[in-house]
Amino acid sequence: MQRITFILLSAILITAGSCQSGNNKKEEKKDSKMVRLITLDPGHFHAALVQKKNYPDIDTNVYVYAPDGAEVEAHLNLIRQYNDHAEAPTRWNEIVYKGDDFAEKMFAEKKGNVVVLAGNNRLKTDYIQRSVDSGLNVLADKPMAINSTNFEKLVTAFETAAKQKVLLYDIMTERSEITNILQKELMHDSTLFGKLKKGSGKDPSVIIESIHYFFKHVSGKPLVRPTWFFDPLQQGDAIADVGTHLVDIVQWQCLPGEILDYKNDIKITDARIWPTPLTPAQFKSITGSDSYPGFLQPYIIKDSILQTHANGEMNYTLKGIPVKIIVRWDYKAAAGGDAHTATIKGTTCTLEIRQGEKENYKPVLYIIPEKKQDNQFEHTIQDAIKKLGNTYPGVSVEKQANNEWKVVIPDQYNVGHEAHFAQVMERYLQYLKAGALPEWEVPNTLAKYYTTTAALELATKK
Repeated sequence: MQRITFILLSAILITAGSCQSGNNKKEEKKDSKMVRLITLDPGHFHAALVQKKNYPDIDTNVYVYAPDGAEVEAHLNLIRQYNDHAEAPTRWNEIVYKGDDFAEKMFAEKKGNVVVLAGNNRLKTDYIQRSVDSGLNVLADKPMAINSTNFEKLVTAFETAAKQKVLLYDIMTERSEITNILQKELMHDSTLFGKLKKGSGKDPSVIIESIHYFFKHVSGKPLVRPTWFFDPLQQGDAIADVGTHLVDIVQWQCLPGEILDYKNDIKITDARIWPTPLTPAQFKSITGSDSYPGFLQPYIIKDSILQTHANGEMNYTLKGIPVKIIVRWDYKAAAGGDAHTATIKGTTCTLEIRQGEKENYKPVLYIIPEKKQDNQFEHTIQDAIKKLGNTYPGVSVEKQANNEWKVVIPDQYNVGHEAHFAQVMERYLQYLKAGALPEWEVPNTLAKYYTTTAALELATKK
């Protein structure tokens, strides 16, 4: 009897063990398909913004590697804020390693499969290269390269990523801004827009200007920037930093889906940089620091005024299209916040985004007919907006007193800048599932960073 009982009990245990083993295999198979994030040295709030919502395809355990200090704590505080949010709280579990050897620890352990990079740009290109060398996918905040030397490293990194079959992608949030999307859609409606004007260096076909502010709020709280943010050797000059967004928009809007060759399709014709001065009191309000660190001393004039590398302008041609890009930073907005203006000139009309007082400091798209008095053009505009309605229901137009047409966009499409980070992440997740980026994405990313770094090199020489 005891022998029979033992045999039965052994059979039950073996069966139970087999079932448990099978469940583990299923769980392992499921987990192997999930994205597991590694956040490496998060020194910029963009690292947290990609986690402002949960995603069913991303494991809620996130591995953070960073030196101990205020930057990683600021990052973790933002994640806690998102977890504690009253509406749609997130469920992130941050597993944190702090130490001077944080990078070596991360590359030794490789506990995730996607590295998120948003922080000090001095070593970012090197981290990108090391990540793809290690077989890790990378989602990097702009800029991936802040000078021509790092651009050459980036070329190599993309070659390595292709060999390793991993995806290297940068966070281009401006492609998710509805006014940019509709401007792109309308410029490719030839009945409305005609063709892109030939233009010239003095009269560019495309002009985009972006103004940002050092003192601002993020997720409802004042943003504290690290002191290295003002060092061009660590953060980068304006045209190599924010300029990446504007160059990307030009390529994405004007030549959608076209594969660019940076060696032949881009000609830098002129570029310049100039500073925005900050007082010690302004510097403290932005960084919390009572004094300038040693690495900023080369940029101090009159004993106390910091000359920030905050402004830049570049003129170039993209496959013959004359383009002007302007990037500016000021201390603090008198009203509103960061602003974006963009003018694209067609033979039949101009499409212009404005973001001033009249627009309540929110981006608004206008259609400006080439002919000042053309009643027939109203029907053309209405037809174009009707076609837009197939993809973007509710979009309409209002005629203005100055013969311009304002594109009226329902609030549902105006989700705000912070929400664009989730939209970028969702696109990236689709690419990870497919195992590839769009065919044009990598060559055009290289074209973008060639444009910004070559323009900076020219401006610096001048």
